[in-house]
Amino acid sequence: MAVSAAAAPAAEPLPRSIFKKFLVMLCSLLMSLYVFYCLADRCQTLPGPIIAAGAASEEDEGGGGEFLGGSAELPPWQAAAARRKRLLQRLKQRRRRQEAAPGAEEPAGGGGSRAGGSGGGGGAAGTAGTLALLLGEGSKRLPQAIIIGVKKGGTRALLEFLRVHPDVRAVGAEPHFFDRNYERGLAWYRDLMPRTLEGQITMEKTPSYFVTKEAPARISSMSKGTKLIVVVRDPVTRAISDYTQTLSKKPDIPTFESLTFKNRTTGLIDTSWSAIQIGIYAKHLENWLLYFPIGQILFVSGERMISDPAGELGRVQDFLGLKRIITDKHFYFNKTKGFPCLKKAEGSSKPHCLGKTKGRTHPDIDQEVVQRLRDFYRPFNMKFYQMTGQDFGWD
Repeated sequence: MAVSAAAAPAAEPLPRSIFKKFLVMLCSLLMSLYVFYCLADRCQTLPGPIIAAGAASEEDEGGGGEFLGGSAELPPWQAAAARRKRLLQRLKQRRRRQEAAPGAEEPAGGGGSRAGGSGGGGGAAGTAGTLALLLGEGSKRLPQAIIIGVKKGGTRALLEFLRVHPDVRAVGAEPHFFDRNYERGLAWYRDLMPRTLEGQITMEKTPSYFVTKEAPARISSMSKGTKLIVVVRDPVTRAISDYTQTLSKKPDIPTFESLTFKNRTTGLIDTSWSAIQIGIYAKHLENWLLYFPIGQILFVSGERMISDPAGELGRVQDFLGLKRIITDKHFYFNKTKGFPCLKKAEGSSKPHCLGKTKGRTHPDIDQEVVQRLRDFYRPFNMKFYQMTGQDFGWD
């Protein structure tokens, strides 16, 4: 039999250059898939110690060393991974809220007021801002606004309420820079602040600034344009609340009545006791007015923060030059605690009230002592009303 025609030549192998290009494309595709997988929060961060569940919560988002806890003790790359994961979680939560209730950010009314039409952009702006911060945009800035007082006046509640606003970024813990840590310098102070985008306001709150003699000059030296917020409360109620807080930590302290007077028989009030001294608001305000005009200081009523939180927050947003995004739809009244709580806190879809240390039950105080204190504070209150142009109704 004749030999058949020669077999067809074997196929030539792919050129090496084409093979390399194929591998590069495959690796790029896999890397892209991995990145999107992580953005969906389904991949693990780099291995490292687990952040304790009880660590400083959102107070560590400013990256502020020992004050902000949590990630401050981790190596830098682990701290960055932890922050990215928290930001991703917040982004997902806000996205879910928007999908579940489209248009829910629209304030009621929508009329000619500043509130009308501004709330609808709040959720979108917050989501966009969170994503931008996640991508490493923004910078740490010195605060443009500071809540400077007063202790037991409602400063924590005000800060938590303000943090709902997408254009407010605030340090959770109290930095105490202008009273206890001034020698550390402005660079240290700036590093405590959270990253902000253009148009956002950086804030902090330290209530003891209001009664610190050096604080006004130091803040003015940092920036004469800093906006100041003071939350004030009936000085008698404030003093009892202050005492109640101390009593919870030191149950063996003397009674409120014995600490109030230098001499109970003569009825001479002991103004050296800090619980009494803080409430002489007019005296402390005089020191601040040496460095800041009265129009640069907003006085918030602690009582109205309870009875009308949306109204007071409206004034604060106006003062800060913000759109009125925080409205009455953000609050509900907690009868157990006796003050308003947030329906949805920053980065959460659940209701949020201040912790157990807020809203403590006050001890029973001798009404004769209470009346004596009211008589003592009355002239100082009258002067404070005159200085601020507001009648807070404490008398």
